[in-house]
Amino acid sequence: MKIKTDDHVLVIAGKDRGKVGKVMRIAQTDNKVVVEKTNIRTKHVKKTQEHPGQIIKYEAPISVSNVMLICPSCKKTTRIGYRKLENGKKQRICKKCGQAVEKENKK
Repeated sequence: MKIKTDDHVLVIAGKDRGKVGKVMRIAQTDNKVVVEKTNIRTKHVKKTQEHPGQIIKYEAPISVSNVMLICPSCKKTTRIGYRKLENGKKQRICKKCGQAVEKENKK
């Protein structure tokens, strides 16, 4: 999958078209991604002896074909290409500007 966690993406299809967010999780087997503050669903949880009844809002996964990566260097939506480095590793590149697309470093 060309989209990775912590990438900034634009939703290009569906009810949340036009929203921008960060990829929180990836479901590789289903080709789906969870983008923050998009595709919000509500779940009604019945009360039990341990917990009160409540309404939970959560982000549901959307298909990876419905999002486009926003290049960090040129700030445009783009497709992803690959370049082979000298050490044999692959590097993701922006198809529009040719710059490397690096993930944000996690703490």
